[in-house]
Amino acid sequence: MIGFLVAGLIIGALARLLKPGKQNLGIVATLLLGLVGSVIGGVVANLLGTGDIFELNVLGFVVAVIAAVLLIGVAEGIAGSRNRSVH
Repeated sequence: MIGFLVAGLIIGALARLLKPGKQNLGIVATLLLGLVGSVIGGVVANLLGTGDIFELNVLGFVVAVIAAVLLIGVAEGIAGSRNRSVH
């Protein structure tokens, strides 16, 4: 479980580094998006037959980072639309 959290944090941090621009996300949001990205990566790797959902492998890791980058973009879009509608 701790390894899963650490992997999620690493994946979330890598995703934030890869995504251009400044993200207004805290450490908890980064962790959560990284965890969701790692689950997506594990599911894709499992579907492709390269490993178990909770097993760390290269394909799952790459897909997890890509998924986390996309999730960060979605989270920014949602936060941005909320901020615009308030003002």
